[in-house]
Amino acid sequence: MKVEVNRETFDDEVLNSTMPVLVDFWANWCTPCKLVEPIVDDIAKKYSSKLKVCSINVDKAGELATSYNIRSIPTLLIFKHGEPVDSITGALPRDLILRKLNQHLH
Repeated sequence: MKVEVNRETFDDEVLNSTMPVLVDFWANWCTPCKLVEPIVDDIAKKYSSKLKVCSINVDKAGELATSYNIRSIPTLLIFKHGEPVDSITGALPRDLILRKLNQHLH
């Protein structure tokens, strides 16, 4: 299940998570974000035992996007132990997103 986070819930949901976290930075007006959304939703369901998936609407939580230097959306950040360890920017195909994500789940 994907969790919508904001400034108030970010620390608890992402930084303090005991499992890796995939954070999707997106916006309603972003067409490439809409292409990535079904992939992220599917990852949230299929990887729920080993990965938490969160989403951040940059229009509602722009300060979070700024603090992680998000300059283009969609951007997926992978967090482990409260630190960003990798990023995926743009509407990449499912297999490329999964390949990069799987590097951090072992």
